[in-house]
Amino acid sequence: MLLVVNAGSSSIKLAVFDAGLALVLAGSVTEIGGAGRLRLGTVDQICAAVDHGAALALMFKAMADEGVALADLTAAAHRVVHGGAALVQPARVTAAVIAGIEACVPLAPLHNPGNLTAILALQALAPDLPQFASFDTAFHASNPEVAVSYALPMAERARGLRRYGFHGISYGGLVQNLTARGVLPKRLLALHLGNGASLCAIKDGVSVATTMGYSPLDGLTMGTRSGAIDANAVLRLAELHGIAGAGRILNRESGLLGLGGQSDMRSLHAAGTAEAAFAVEHFCYWAVRHAGSMIAAMGGLDAIAFTGGIGENDAVVRERIVNGLAWAGEVPVHIVPAEEERFIAAQALALLQAGA
Repeated sequence: MLLVVNAGSSSIKLAVFDAGLALVLAGSVTEIGGAGRLRLGTVDQICAAVDHGAALALMFKAMADEGVALADLTAAAHRVVHGGAALVQPARVTAAVIAGIEACVPLAPLHNPGNLTAILALQALAPDLPQFASFDTAFHASNPEVAVSYALPMAERARGLRRYGFHGISYGGLVQNLTARGVLPKRLLALHLGNGASLCAIKDGVSVATTMGYSPLDGLTMGTRSGAIDANAVLRLAELHGIAGAGRILNRESGLLGLGGQSDMRSLHAAGTAEAAFAVEHFCYWAVRHAGSMIAAMGGLDAIAFTGGIGENDAVVRERIVNGLAWAGEVPVHIVPAEEERFIAAQALALLQAGA
């Protein structure tokens, strides 16, 4: 069986798959370092995990109680948000890969440390268990240089200031799903819409453009992130609030929350206020605006695919976006369940079977 680990700064999600990639067990520990909660299978209880290692130990005990022992696992696979320009394929975790993930911490300070901590904690708990990593940025490594380069001096670009793109594991799973169904078109507009949101232009199964850039802040209006904003507006926020304050505003207090008072799309629909209605309109308007850019990058449009919490479940938002793209022609519209953990498991299994 394969264990998939998705670790954040204060939480860990786990999923266990069998050799046929059927889900066997799933769970999570939240609020690591504080008063947390363990949910796994039939277990739902308050817990206290001082760090990721303690959280994993609690989860392994709960897994054993649910009939999945540590000895039953053949490998573990991790979601890692940022692989930078070097880690562009799923890989077995080695000292060099760990160093590469660590080198990307400045690029993803909110995500990579937690990803790395879980890898090291699992290594300590199960040193003989092979570990693999899948990178959210890797799917966009196929973007042409002109698409990823900012018009900055070479010295600044050499520091790693470029577009990377995110949600790549979601987009990879989406391509896999449509391919298996025999409906993957030549030019696909893919929309991952959730609290974090992005678009991707997928041509012949590979990414050629995406809306997120150096960080997950760029592009669409999101739950609490501003999306695309003039750099001078960012500098003005930094003048007024300091760099940390500007970062807090742009990442935690903006987006749907800043416009409508709620970060959750369902709450906005139910609010019945002018501000909430405007937030929904803003989300859809900018999705259509950015979609035009993605369609241009592909040279046309053959199909649209929605995934993510909003993309899969919000028919009102989907309809507004599709109607806003009517100028691009009538094309098939697919709704694809986000199965990121299964896609990570599939990548790890392929590497394992290849002898990696």
